[in-house]
Formats: sequence, structure tokens, C-alpha cells
Amino acid sequence: MKKVLKVILVIVIMAFIAIQFIRPAKNSGEEIAAKQITAKYEVPQEVQQILKVSCYDCHSNTTHYPWYSNIQPVAWWLDDHIVEGKDELNFSTFMEYPVWRQYKKFKEIGKEVKDGDMPMESYTFIHRDAVMSADQKSLVQTWVANTMKEMESEYPAKSLKKPK
Repeated sequence: MKKVLKVILVIVIMAFIAIQFIRPAKNSGEEIAAKQITAKYEVPQEVQQILKVSCYDCHSNTTHYPWYSNIQPVAWWLDDHIVEGKDELNFSTFMEYPVWRQYKKFKEIGKEVKDGDMPMESYTFIHRDAVMSADQKSLVQTWVANTMKEMESEYPAKSLKKPK
């Protein structure tokens, strides 16, 4: 029985070492100013800083990777979160969204921040600086509400709804 356990342990160790060479691509894409949210919408400096610290690692084309992102299978798990996050909302390509989707994303940002659903607990567990204070949440929500009002005054109401 001890020999079987040793063989299993050796196989597990070899597999762990082998998977270290299988790495997902890093999320360090090019930032094009004309596609970023700031190309059209004013983002106050305080809000921009909150977004960078609390949101951009998963919701932009530039992720600041922690040391543990070099260990598999953690890197795959992080990559999955980043891909999923960017698919849902990407501040780096925000201006590529149709107006109705931009409006919807602002609404969702406000709700997610208000409800405490973003940033995710699995992210803030390690990134304590990403936890938003009540004041920071209020700043983001005010920015969202003001931007949505600007959009409502700039665009016809029909264009702010998803086409059927």
C-alpha cells in the first residue's frame, strides 16, 4: 500500500510541475483612448482612481497580476474571472458598445456597487484596497446617476433601450 501511495504522490507532483508550463495569455492589451469610457464620459479623478483599484483588473484590458498568478491552477482561475469580467463590462472598449448597452452598463454599475456585489468578495478577500468605503460607493453611484442623466438629455429615450 505504501508503494502505491508513493507512486500516486509522484504522479501528482509531476502533474503539478507539468501544468506550470501551461499558461493563459496575460490580460495586458493595448489601450486605445478613443475606445475607453473616458473618451466620451467625464470620469472625475476620484472615481477614476476607485475604478482602477476596484474594477480594472477584471473589467479592462490591463490587469495588474499578483505573484500568485504565476502558479497553476490559480492562473487559470484568474484568467476565467478576467475573461468573464471583460465579457460583462470592459472599460477599455466601452465606447464600442451601442448607446443602449452603455446606458444599461451604467445602471448595472450603480446597482452592483450599491448592493455590494462588486467588487466580488473573492477579489477583495486578497485585494483589501479594492473594498469600497461608503463614501467611495456614494461617489461612484453619484457619477453613474449624473452620467445617466446626461445620456437621457443627449439621446432620445428610445435609443437608451435595447432594440427588440
